[in-house]
Amino acid sequence: AQTVRHDLGLLGRALKMAVIDWGIALPRGLPTALVRLPKVPRSRDRRLKSGEEAKLLRAAEAYGGEIGDIIAFALETAARRTEIASMRWEHVDLKSRVVTFPETKNGEVRRAPLSPRALEILKAKRRDLGPVWRMRPDSISQAFERVCAKARLEGLRFHDLRHEAVSRLFEKGLNTMEVAAISGHKTLAMLKKYT
Repeated sequence: AQTVRHDLGLLGRALKMAVIDWGIALPRGLPTALVRLPKVPRSRDRRLKSGEEAKLLRAAEAYGGEIGDIIAFALETAARRTEIASMRWEHVDLKSRVVTFPETKNGEVRRAPLSPRALEILKAKRRDLGPVWRMRPDSISQAFERVCAKARLEGLRFHDLRHEAVSRLFEKGLNTMEVAAISGHKTLAMLKKYT
């Protein structure tokens, strides 16, 4: 629903520009003004329940590959799936305990601190130039779905790990501005559901 709303908004702005700036006459007015926008569903608030993280990580270990480390890393950094998949060693500073995400959803460069656990995950990997992880975003999603099925966890998506991580940052006592700096949320309204 949100994608439809965005697409109709973009189309509406383009048509309005054509009418106002270029003088193109639309005999029936702006067609997008006649479309009822779909309601946006409530945002997801799925959190890991007691014992689910352990079940998830055990299933990931049994599944094999990098998915277990990627899940644990996501829970520590609040990083998005695409940010994790595009990580490169040249953006990881183990000494300063920071990872830089040059390509984020909102187009802003973001630097996230590495917790002791996230640091441990990265130190255990072979450090070289190039990608940190071998998995593409779609491969991460597929592996995560299989791990959830193996762990018998229902209704859990990879993006829920980001929500869990942000909620945990608040539970550790970080304030809204600190969490926004780590998670990359641009507005405080976006963080409201976590507080």
